[in-house]
Amino acid sequence: MNRRYERQIRLEGFGEEKQRLLERAAVLVVGAGGLGVPVLQYLTGMGVGRIGIVEQDTVSLTNLHRQVLYTMEDEGQPKLNAAIARLQALNPEVSFMGYPEFLDTNNALEIIEDYDLVVDCSDNFGTRYLVNDACVMLGKPFIYGAIYGFEGQVSVLNYQGSATYRCLFPEPGVAPDCNEAGVLGVLPGVIGSYQATEAVKVICGIGEPLANQLMTLNLLDNTINIFSFQNIDANHHITRLQQNYGTPSCPAEHMQVLSVQELKQWLDEGRDFLLVDVREKEEWDICHIDGAQHIPMRRVEASMSGFRRDKPVAVLCHHGMRSRTIAEMLAHSGFSEVYNVTGGIHAWAAEVDREMETY
Repeated sequence: MNRRYERQIRLEGFGEEKQRLLERAAVLVVGAGGLGVPVLQYLTGMGVGRIGIVEQDTVSLTNLHRQVLYTMEDEGQPKLNAAIARLQALNPEVSFMGYPEFLDTNNALEIIEDYDLVVDCSDNFGTRYLVNDACVMLGKPFIYGAIYGFEGQVSVLNYQGSATYRCLFPEPGVAPDCNEAGVLGVLPGVIGSYQATEAVKVICGIGEPLANQLMTLNLLDNTINIFSFQNIDANHHITRLQQNYGTPSCPAEHMQVLSVQELKQWLDEGRDFLLVDVREKEEWDICHIDGAQHIPMRRVEASMSGFRRDKPVAVLCHHGMRSRTIAEMLAHSGFSEVYNVTGGIHAWAAEVDREMETY
């Protein structure tokens, strides 16, 4: 028994058999930033045999509060070089392949084809849809993760016929830009660790991967929710990549934000606007705001043709991450006045209606 992996080999239900599966596995990690760093560190430490890294960026001083693989001496240097050097020092038994480029239509299929699964640690919708479509065409599962502020999301997609990223988000929105929105340093470490865990579960065939499910986690109040979403068969029949998935960097276009206090003022004034609550039915049944229209996030794209484009649309969820995604999608789809209700119904209960039932 290799002493390096002794503590995990001892685990009941894991053992040497699962360790050998890790050693034979090949995993592609797209992005070596906030999410990619913990994914890479743990997959390397646990002994995944071959790891590919797609990363084109250089190390910035503003990365260091959350991308703890890098140091001050790396500032201005390619992340890929620094990451591989430190990961190789962590575990010389792992083989690394670096791709110092953006993933795009021209290279995605060729790169992804060589790996068993993909862990998507990118920060923009274009890359996520590209990864999704390539993985569907190649029959590869991939682990999705996203962060915003204090909240993150994780899901396992295209795994043994499970739902894809397009089942979860039918149309692209605009990814939040960490440079503008901010992110708590520890958050990508938490979400990235969940992504690494899901990757290990898929590789080793243990536990219950988050297939057909979206897990959301908020660090401020320690709430974790898991929502099921529908597997749509048509999304498995992709035969070619799109010619263009948009810019690989975070675009500047964003929807507007609305505080719960401002939302209350709008309601009190009788302002003419649409308030869309994108939570799941079981959440809506616990609590909701009078006058809101309940449309679960997976159904918004099919329903938005009925929205009037000449009046504001405010989008609400539990904490503000799911609603931000939908608000960005609406803005991207041509709605000129779209607002994300920051803090969601949790903030409404804390700041506006203290008698509202919470969860």
